Formats: sequence, structure tokens, C-alpha cells
Amino acid sequence: MTELDPVIHAQARLRVVASLSALGDGDKIAFPRLQELLAMTAGNLSVHLRKLEDAGYVEISKTHRGRTPATLVRLSRRGRLAFEEYTEAIRALLEPTSSKEQS
Repeated sequence: MTELDPVIHAQARLRVVASLSALGDGDKIAFPRLQELLAMTAGNLSVHLRKLEDAGYVEISKTHRGRTPATLVRLSRRGRLAFEEYTEAIRALLEPTSSKEQS
């Protein structure tokens, strides 16, 4: 049986990774916009982003837009690959196999 990545499998982190995977490769999203899209509190989103960052799945950069600090988030190449493997594992679990059909 295929194992699901426990870092991605948590519901909130799955929503984060799925949202970030919709961006183009290398594209970034501002933290407040991601928070708005996911309807998550800043604290909750921060905790999940930290876990994803520790796994190497997201990259977070801090910059300034004028005098205003800005936090930008993007899915890393490793994160994109991990999400692709995760979705393949989900599909494998959901697809009927010949052994299931014989039961």
C-alpha cells in the first residue's frame, strides 16, 4: 500500500500546497492573499507554513514594498514534486485494482 506524505496529508497543509501548486513554477503569493484565499488566521497559516518550510516544500521570502514589509510564499521544486507524488498516491488508493474487483 502506498504511504501518504504526512507533512502534506494534514488538511490545512494540503489546502496550502494545493493552492500554491496552482501558481506557475517560481511564482510567489503574498502572505495576506494566501491567508484570504484559504480563510485561515495568520497564526494558523504561519504554523502550517513553518512545517512545510521545515520539510523544504515551501520557500518564504521577506521583502519590502516601499516601506511596507511583505512576506511572499512559493512552492519549492521539492514541494511541487512531493505534491505530485502525493496526488499519484491518492489516485492509486482510489483506483480499483484487479484484487479489489475479485473480492
